Amino acid sequence: MKFKAMGLFMLSLVCVTSNVMAAKAILAGGCFWCMESDFEKLVGVSEVISGFTGGILKNPTYNGNHSGHYEAVEITYDPNKVSYEKLLDYYWVNIDPFDDRGQFCDKGHSYLSAIFVANEKERVIAEKLKKTVEEQFPDKVVATKILPVSTFYPIQGEESYHQDYYKKYPVRYKYYRWNCGRDQRLKQIWGDKARLKKPGISGLDGTYSE
Repeated sequence: MKFKAMGLFMLSLVCVTSNVMAAKAILAGGCFWCMESDFEKLVGVSEVISGFTGGILKNPTYNGNHSGHYEAVEITYDPNKVSYEKLLDYYWVNIDPFDDRGQFCDKGHSYLSAIFVANEKERVIAEKLKKTVEEQFPDKVVATKILPVSTFYPIQGEESYHQDYYKKYPVRYKYYRWNCGRDQRLKQIWGDKARLKKPGISGLDGTYSE
């Protein structure tokens, strides 16, 4: 019985430790298929879920009403492996921060870019990195907003095929991504800092692979 009790204690300790290590971030960068694909390749990220956030409408759906919401992803990550700041560093070079109508070929409110901060610490970091981008491109206006976190509604039910879309339908996903011009535009903006979505090519910091 002592060994069984000790085993249960150790299991609960692992669970507590795992919960302490896990953190979440909500980011909007246009098509959540692409955001999910990009961030699931980042070292330290354990899960990325597609959904909607930022609006007041409850239970938005993809094919139904999601007015006022942003397409976004909820990212679960280990702060010991990737900091919130590094997460946002990666975010910026995977979006077009100057597009005030959407992202790449997708236009409309739901495709706008935004960082949803959960506390003042995250806001300070987000504002600092946004300012860095503004200083890097002094002749452009950064359209990406920094907003307070709100309820995140995961895509589910009959629309759950959107989760891990790039894995379930790789040919359709790659066709969409190429025709949307996402990587071409990222390369145009960020140059070698852009995470090129091609097999065998990694980001400059070695955190991207496919």
